[in-house]
Amino acid sequence: MAKAPIAGAVKSRLVPPLDPAEAAELNRCFLRDLTATIDRAAAAFAARTGARAAGFVAYTPVGAESAFDGVAPPAFRLIPQRGEGLTARLIGVCEDLFAAGSASVTLMNSDSPTLPARIVVAALAALARDGDRIALGGADDGGYCLIGLKRAHRRIFEDIAWSTAAVYRETLARAVELRLEVAALDRWYDVDDAASLRRLGAELFAAESGVGQGDPAPHTRAYLRRLLAGGLAARLETSENRPRR
Repeated sequence: MAKAPIAGAVKSRLVPPLDPAEAAELNRCFLRDLTATIDRAAAAFAARTGARAAGFVAYTPVGAESAFDGVAPPAFRLIPQRGEGLTARLIGVCEDLFAAGSASVTLMNSDSPTLPARIVVAALAALARDGDRIALGGADDGGYCLIGLKRAHRRIFEDIAWSTAAVYRETLARAVELRLEVAALDRWYDVDDAASLRRLGAELFAAESGVGQGDPAPHTRAYLRRLLAGGLAARLETSENRPRR
């Protein structure tokens, strides 16, 4: 699930410490790294099971297709999001992919560039087992970074307080309501503010020494290195120390 990486349209909570053009380029790097992770996960799953997993970028807005040029591996396809609001858009993507013949659908945000491929593989494996269930990978902020379904359960996305710390908990409540088994996956984190951007930098540059925990995200790491050389550390410090209302 991705917004077009256009200055002023993405990563608004990272402006500041970034400017709109930097935020858009960082978002583009996130997309490049995350789609590469999905590609690796699909290949690993196919090697293990013989089953095929296809990658898509479900994008918004319609008309911004060119903004995704060069973002994803060649096998990926662009599909437009439809509907008003996040609930309708998530439901729409699920319904469209199931209608096209998918046996399961796994949705991810575009805010977790170092998400480990093993979490994606675990979701695919859980959804490949007999019986209906969802796969759910929580995020440290109380949301989730991944949700997988075997049927287009609209209710799993309804009456959710999006962008709050209640999202994961409320999604579990919907699963109980629907009597759905939940395959709980490892948690990860989103990068959507100055504090999480600092965490990302610490993780990526620790990874260069072999002690990082997530996937390497080379495009994001290279761009962050450029930003840090241009004074990002000082801007992060200023942004994190700014009084909050």
